[in-house]
Amino acid sequence: MKTFSKRALLRASAAPAILGASLIATAAFAQNAPQAADAPAEGDTIIVTGSLIRNPNLERATPVLATTADQIELKQNNTAEDILREIPGIVPSIGSAVNNGNGGASFVNLRGLGSNRNIVLLNGDRLVPAELNGRFDLNNVPVALVERVDVLTGGASTTYGADAISGVVNFVTKSDFAGLEANISNQITDEGDGNYFRADVTVGANFDDGRGNAVFAIGYQQSDPVYQGQRSFSIDQVDSYSGSVGGSGTSTPSRFSNVNALGVDNGNGTRQITPDGTAFRTTSAFDPFNFNPYNIFQTPFERFNMFGAARYEVSDAVEVYTRGIFSKNTVKTIIAPSGSFGIAVQVPLSNPYLSTAQRNAFCARDMNSAAGVYQPLYSQAECDAAALATDPTDPNYREVTTAFSRRAVELGPRISEFTTTFFDYKLGFRGGITDTISWDVSGAYGESDQTQTQSGYWLNSRVRQALLATNTATCLSDTNGCVPLNAFGANGSITDPMNAFLTADSQVVTKTSLAQARGQINGDFGWTVPWASEAVAFAIGGEYRKYTASQESDLLSQSGDLGGAGGAAPNIDGGYDVYEAFGELVLPLVQDKPFFQDLTLETGIRYSKYSVDAPGNPSYKTTTWKAGGSWTPVDGFKIRGNYARAVRAPNIAELFTPNNTLLTNLTIDPCAGAAPVGNANLAAVCLAQGAPGGQIGLIENDPAGQVNYTGGGNLNVGPEKSDSWTLGAVFQPTFFPGFSATVDYYNIKVKDAITSPTPGDAIAACFGNVTASSATDPACTIIRRNPLTGNLFGEAATTPGLYLGLSNLGTLKTDGVDFSLNYAKDIGFAKLSLALTGNWTNSSKFQATPTSIDRECVGYYSVNCASIQPKWQFSQRTTLSFDIVDVSLLWRYIDAVKFEPQQLADDIDTALDFPDDCPNPTTTDEGGCVVDPEFRKIPAEHYFDLTGRFHVSDNITLTLTVQNMLNNKPKVVGNTLGSTSYNSGNVYPSTYDALGRRYAAAVKFSF
Repeated sequence: MKTFSKRALLRASAAPAILGASLIATAAFAQNAPQAADAPAEGDTIIVTGSLIRNPNLERATPVLATTADQIELKQNNTAEDILREIPGIVPSIGSAVNNGNGGASFVNLRGLGSNRNIVLLNGDRLVPAELNGRFDLNNVPVALVERVDVLTGGASTTYGADAISGVVNFVTKSDFAGLEANISNQITDEGDGNYFRADVTVGANFDDGRGNAVFAIGYQQSDPVYQGQRSFSIDQVDSYSGSVGGSGTSTPSRFSNVNALGVDNGNGTRQITPDGTAFRTTSAFDPFNFNPYNIFQTPFERFNMFGAARYEVSDAVEVYTRGIFSKNTVKTIIAPSGSFGIAVQVPLSNPYLSTAQRNAFCARDMNSAAGVYQPLYSQAECDAAALATDPTDPNYREVTTAFSRRAVELGPRISEFTTTFFDYKLGFRGGITDTISWDVSGAYGESDQTQTQSGYWLNSRVRQALLATNTATCLSDTNGCVPLNAFGANGSITDPMNAFLTADSQVVTKTSLAQARGQINGDFGWTVPWASEAVAFAIGGEYRKYTASQESDLLSQSGDLGGAGGAAPNIDGGYDVYEAFGELVLPLVQDKPFFQDLTLETGIRYSKYSVDAPGNPSYKTTTWKAGGSWTPVDGFKIRGNYARAVRAPNIAELFTPNNTLLTNLTIDPCAGAAPVGNANLAAVCLAQGAPGGQIGLIENDPAGQVNYTGGGNLNVGPEKSDSWTLGAVFQPTFFPGFSATVDYYNIKVKDAITSPTPGDAIAACFGNVTASSATDPACTIIRRNPLTGNLFGEAATTPGLYLGLSNLGTLKTDGVDFSLNYAKDIGFAKLSLALTGNWTNSSKFQATPTSIDRECVGYYSVNCASIQPKWQFSQRTTLSFDIVDVSLLWRYIDAVKFEPQQLADDIDTALDFPDDCPNPTTTDEGGCVVDPEFRKIPAEHYFDLTGRFHVSDNITLTLTVQNMLNNKPKVVGNTLGSTSYNSGNVYPSTYDALGRRYAAAVKFSF
């Protein structure tokens, strides 16, 4: 074996390739072009983004956007989520700004194709996912050690395996760190809340004459909650359709169905108890519950993290290296109080808390309203006798069945505490075969263990038990210390002993693991083609990965017994493994010739075999490939392009999750209100979906904009495939020193996509043409309603709601342009640096099935277009660097967006077809069941962040930042027009700053 004489190349072979298409030089070029031509220093680790070939003389054909440690420091980003949120082309995913639907983790959604269609890497390595959808939690990234963040667009499965459909995000850490660095920072809002503290210490050293290096970092972060009630625009929940202050129908005092307060023909309905707790209201009007003040814009968060890495040259030909990462995160999500969310209950007419007027309203239920002849449930005499019958064996004993809604305001908010313990460890060996060819063998193993503890929830079963009482001391079934529930009084009627009986904590434990092994040979052949000066480079190798994941729920969580938990949390257990072989080739064709300074071809291929741990051992094979090239006709101008076939294998959640009923968003139910009364065809459809006949004309839209849906995994789904291509240019003219520009067009199409219909798709499939809707159409009968009320919301056990099944029938498409402009110049009294990075998204379409609507979501928001993806977006930073002071201004632009036209058209059709169900119906789109015109557009937004960095001494740096300097407030659009995971507090807080102006201060000590 030849000795491995070039230490830089030896260490370079360690880094499994990172994002997509360029070396460290090319990556830095995206934002700091003047340094692009600088070669890596001796001893630096060379990390190539998007290629397994690590040659510092080659620039890749695929564009990579880089964010440097300097930019992170100036912005004072505390988490990886904060870093990525500022990058154009990245669409906000679930994160810290929204807590209703937050599972205690943060993810990235590249190009709006879904957070499960990109890979997050650390130094080119996959890390263990946080949950069953295979996504890595950004909270586990050691921000203090991040040197840069590379973002590659387009299919990268050839380099990294499955899941890299939309691209890759790679966090590159500092290598060969020597010294001591300590950082302390704190942020607080202009309102004096939202405190965020962070401290990190990093220590590293070289030893044995530079043959080895070790680095260790430890960090702590803690953030305080910011409640929506602490901001003027979100104190009250605003209905997006009426424009008025609204809220949830699960309110207080209680609401009950099957009530006829006036005792008249067709007088049934869901009625609220009067504020004094003495009777039922005679109309359907109720006091909606304002849940906004309980929800939060910044989730409370505490994190401890450690990161260590070391390498040592055992001999001139072999080096051993290792890396370990550990973190413990605690995230609390806080939402409005629990309660009884329309569950079916039985109430004895002798319940001691029933007033005479309330009892009479239950007895007066019209049993024959459809025939137009009033027939009460019980006569007055029967009702009076039942009031005295406290023993179920008494012939006069009577019970009524009703849907019960009551908010447990006396109990306080629902709290889910997510505690996650994460570790991932890697060990590898590398060395040289020749002076230009190296080998690398490594293995890694990681686990993530999350415990979700839920508190503050009523139990549906105990609510039912506590209502079955005929005295104030005991329940009819009393084997567990049951305390009768006063659900018929005014606010405050529910006592501490009642709540103590109704509640119990529950737990859900999610565990994941990833074992992986990889071996590869990397280098060049030592020969060139006749017209090139650089050798042909290659990489070949194999890889193995084993994924396991489980969700273990206690009996309470499995049963769906928690009031307002959104559905049951079933036990899930699954896994799969994959064997892969791969190869890449970089072929310089022509170099140093007229009009051909460089012409290079790149190719790659990967073969994968998946085996699923399920009965019958389902398996499938995939082949991915890429081909690209770059042409530099003259110095300073390069044309580059790439075409890739990528795949995404179904994750464990998509394969193994059983069907389950949960919550989704829908504002307009075609069966709601009086519309079915005058439309026999529509009424027949509503009845076929399970609505009781007596409720036709009384079905409600959920005031909170939420309905039930049923869906789950599917062992029959297979890999989805994508084709992506990019074409762009790099301009760094010699006649304009310090200037550079890049522009790249990208086009990504995913076919056989693993998708579920949107709520709008499910409604359109049945009700798209009201006159043609059929009571026997499977698209209609698969929708199942509340058997008591006919609503699409209610108890999950009895109300499956919409069916949103998983299949390989979907397609996704997006295309757009990334661009950057950079300029740096010494202007005498200071150094000026200008950097702009932007994105223009032409289109982003989603079609769940061949018969579904092909939805365009760029520039739109609705329940179908969940997270906002603007047409234009850019970040521009201007920095003046003096001797000891840097002054930097960041300008962030988000293009205007508007309510989805397709959804607006559907709303207008609903208003015209069913005017009796719509407030103030008109023949135009300015009234009826349509979004308030004030909420149909969010104007373009400009944010400015100002930073001053003071180099106090060689060892101390002080950084002061004002974020959202102009204290811009988010545009209010109401709380019921979009997905709850993004449309929260009347705004879109993951896209637009809901916290307001913030002040940040940081001190860095370096030795």
